[in-house]
Amino acid sequence: MSEVYELFQEGRARLARGEPAQAIVPLERARRQEPAKASIREALGCAYLRLRRYSEAQAEFEALLELAPNDHYGYYCLGRCQERLGRRKLARGSYKMATWLRPGCKDYRDALDHL
Repeated sequence: MSEVYELFQEGRARLARGEPAQAIVPLERARRQEPAKASIREALGCAYLRLRRYSEAQAEFEALLELAPNDHYGYYCLGRCQERLGRRKLARGSYKMATWLRPGCKDYRDALDHL
């Protein structure tokens, strides 16, 4: 098993246990070694989002969407960051994309309707 994979798994496990602050260190180390891995970007973005570090989370989700432009969850999370940063118009666009990519998701529709 590679070091990057082990760091990624450690970060995900810490997120699953509700420890986003502790997840950041291994996930940042994994990102430094594999910046083009969408799964690492998503997990790190989620950790930042849970810690209300919205600008950093936004950057991770933007990087994720460059790597995986059809990632509905990435658009949803990007919208959450944008909304919390007061960028409601951008958030609406991100929520629209998430809803368009996965039309049956109630969470995405609710977020869009909220704005």
